[in-house]
This record gives sequence, structure tokens and C-alpha cells, in this order.
Amino acid sequence: MVDFVEIHPEVLEALKEGRPVVALESTIIAHGMPYPQNIETAKRLENILRKKGVVPATVAVYNGKIHVGLDDELLEKLATQSASKISRRDLPVALASGKLGATTVSATLIGAHKAGIRVFVTGGIGGVHRGAEQTFDISSDLEELAMSDVAVVSAGVKSILDLEKTLEVLETKGVPVLGFQTDELPAFYTRTSGLKLQKRVESASEVADIMQAKWGLGLRGSILVANPISHEHEADSAMINSAISTALSEAESKGVSGKAVTPFVLSKVAEVTGNVSLESNIALVENNARLGADIAISFADKTHS
Repeated sequence: MVDFVEIHPEVLEALKEGRPVVALESTIIAHGMPYPQNIETAKRLENILRKKGVVPATVAVYNGKIHVGLDDELLEKLATQSASKISRRDLPVALASGKLGATTVSATLIGAHKAGIRVFVTGGIGGVHRGAEQTFDISSDLEELAMSDVAVVSAGVKSILDLEKTLEVLETKGVPVLGFQTDELPAFYTRTSGLKLQKRVESASEVADIMQAKWGLGLRGSILVANPISHEHEADSAMINSAISTALSEAESKGVSGKAVTPFVLSKVAEVTGNVSLESNIALVENNARLGADIAISFADKTHS
């Protein structure tokens, strides 16, 4: 693995010393937001973690390596240059080609797991796409969540997906979904979805206890921590749902499919909502970073006490 994974010296030192580290994906930089909001958000997320005493480890692919922890130069490349969107399937080809790649949830999970990072912060995970009973379009995020021993903090599941079917697959894969101070699965831009979760947790310490219990028992796979967007940044559900329906219809009419669907729809939703969705997206991932930092600190304290 030394040949294919390059851990930034700062991240490596923190891991060796048992200090808290949180992984971040790079797709949000390359494909999730326009420039300059993408680079500003990436740096802001890293600063949120640093202010809490946590080392950030943004993950990306470049020059034949999975980079766990990025310098400013590589962050800038991701924000301004054309980067491939890398999932688990794409990793071997991306590494062999040496090209620049932004990691999705699944590929970031692989990088975090290989490096020994136990907490990963994202916006929302991928899942079962609407109409999957005809298209079989299901994100590889769900497969990777079943295999990588990482706690993932997200604002639930991306609202452009079939949330109910996604929860069913997560149950089948044995991935606990914890509602952070909520009984319902958050719907990314909005705090509620009407889908009740099995377990509500009230604190980062409680999440860390569940992490210890799961992996201490030898049960492979992730824990998904569903953290609702804050009240003040929550979008109007009717507006968002209408925008998503419009964007999905346009994607279908234009023949957009596979991994191109999500960035296409998110971009169209931002356009239709006058960038309200973009502002919500930025706010929710920052909120997740704060919680992820607290979980990483608590887990490190419990593990090394």
C-alpha cells in the first residue's frame, strides 16, 4: 500500500501520536461547487477542524497516489483544473494513469480506512437513485460503507435520491444510521424526511462509544451519523423538491446518466433556487465538520486513555 497511498507528514504524525484526524472528500471541491466557493469552502472546512485541535486530511488522487492530506497547491489544482470523479471502481485506472482525480465518498472512505483515519466528514452520501428498480443505479458509497471502518458524518442522504430505499440497503449492509439529536433521517437541504431512524444519539461521546463497540466486536464497516442542517440554513422543502423534480426531468431528457447525474442535478437545483441550495450545502458541510471534529476528539480520548 505504500506504493499507492501517500499520507501527508502532518497527518501521519498525528496518527502515530493518537491525535484526532478527520478525513474530507475532494469531490465537493472539484464537482460540488463553482469556483471560488469550492476552494474557499475547502479551506474553511480545514480551518474549522484545526481550530478544534483536529488535523484535516482531505483525500484526492494525483500522480499515481491516493493522497491523504493535501497541500495548498494540490487543493488549488482540484478547484481550478479538470479532475476526474473517482469512486471505488475508478481508483485502479486513475492510479495507473497518474491523472488528477477528486474522490467521492466511496474512494475517500478507502483512503481514510487505509490510513487508519476513523472519522470522515462529507455533505451527504450517495445511495439508491430514484427509479433504480428500472435503472439499477445505486451508488458505490453504500458498498464501501459496508466495508470501511470509518464513522461518516453527513446531513443524511442526498435529497435527489430515493431515501427510503437507501435506508433499506444500509440496513441490509449492516450499517448503523445514527440520528444526531434527531429521530428522523435528515434530507440534506432539510432537517426531516418523514423516515424514522433506529437510533438517536445526543452527543459525540455517545457516537464514539458505538464506534468502539462495533469495531471492538470485529464488525466491519462504517457508522453513518446523520446530522441535520441547522434551522437557520434549512431550505424550503417544497422549493427544493420542485427544483429536484425539474432537474431530474431535464437530466433524463438530455441522457445524463451514471455518476454524471448528481453534479448535473445539484448544479441545476442551485440554478433554479437562485443559489439558495448552494448556500445550504456550504452551511451543512461546515456543521458536519464541527460535529466530526468533536467525534474524532472523543474517540481519540477513549481509545488512548
